[in-house]
Amino acid sequence: MTETRKQYFANSADEMMTTAEMLSISGLEAMQSTLNGDSPAAPIGKLMGFRLDTVEDGEVSFVGAPQFESTNPMGSVHGGWYGTVLDSCMGCAVMTKVPQGSVYTTMEYKINIIRPIPVGTEVRAVGRVQHAGRSSGIANGEIRGVADDRLYATGSTTCIIMKMK
Repeated sequence: MTETRKQYFANSADEMMTTAEMLSISGLEAMQSTLNGDSPAAPIGKLMGFRLDTVEDGEVSFVGAPQFESTNPMGSVHGGWYGTVLDSCMGCAVMTKVPQGSVYTTMEYKINIIRPIPVGTEVRAVGRVQHAGRSSGIANGEIRGVADDRLYATGSTTCIIMKMK
């Protein structure tokens, strides 16, 4: 791994894993590689203010805090921030179940915003797999406050799993 790849977030497409590299390992191995700093994290985390926190078989968490740049015209955190973080943790949880030689992508997801997250409040988003088969994966997620475990949002997703080789 080059020094550039040891950065937490990728700064260009050249720093991301290639398709061949990704297909040569399981989804769990890919997620563990990012957590360990051997592969860079997706740039969306840097843009949206969250980072990978834990990786287990069937469960992934991200930690972050929405900033002013993620607010809507009313000054509250935009629903897209909740959606992005939940899509990431739920999809990456499914990714931990994807075998070597396969990829996944989100087919649909739904979020339920329970209450607004105050700007700058650190939260943890946890995604847990409910089902992972040959062609689909289903996961649920929650966003909770790190300091007080307060529930801010829930979500669910269906992902397609595709064998590539």
